[in-house]
Amino acid sequence: MPGGRLTQQDRQRVAAGLAEGLTYAEIARRLGRPTSTVSREVARNGGPGGYRPQQAHRATARRARRGTPAPPRAPGGPDGAVEQEVIELAVRAGLPRITARVHVDLLLSEDGRRTAAELTRRLGVSPASVSVAVNYLVQHGYVRRERDAHRRRDVYVVDDDAWYHSVVLSARRTLESARAALAAAEAFGPGSPVGERLARSGMFLERVVLDMTESADRWRSLLS
Repeated sequence: MPGGRLTQQDRQRVAAGLAEGLTYAEIARRLGRPTSTVSREVARNGGPGGYRPQQAHRATARRARRGTPAPPRAPGGPDGAVEQEVIELAVRAGLPRITARVHVDLLLSEDGRRTAAELTRRLGVSPASVSVAVNYLVQHGYVRRERDAHRRRDVYVVDDDAWYHSVVLSARRTLESARAALAAAEAFGPGSPVGERLARSGMFLERVVLDMTESADRWRSLLS
């Protein structure tokens, strides 16, 4: 069912789609699943060239057994190469390295969920480092925090809607800067060189951000 775990038949259809050269989006459409579900499935199980449905299904069944902790991240291999590439892209975009590692580990997890203890164990970093990273990701809308009332612990979740929320939060902060620039332009005087420069900057940022927000709302349905 959509939103549930992939079945063995689903995984066979993923493999068939990869063999046909279909995009993740097209494979996901045929399965009635989010694109991120397919991309995570492939990345965690050998990559596009090494994906084997039977092996992927057995590995997922092992991870899903009750009481089995998330295993440490295995270095190397096709999925490790994909992970490192995405981490480097995130770091070049300005994300702190440990924060990028935490985010990518969540993105590539089977169900997009990890506890702080699992992240600490898998990444081999201190609990304090994980705490700083997840707080940053939550504040910027990349992940959300859920409370496991039975075990009294937080669970960090990344889902399709996280991309929408991160875009909207970023746009909101930029809009605040744009309007601050417009207010400062008024204070300096519209006819002054400083006022004109601030007014141009503020108007540019304001228009771009409003367009971005409108676009995010218009295309949000692609994430469901």
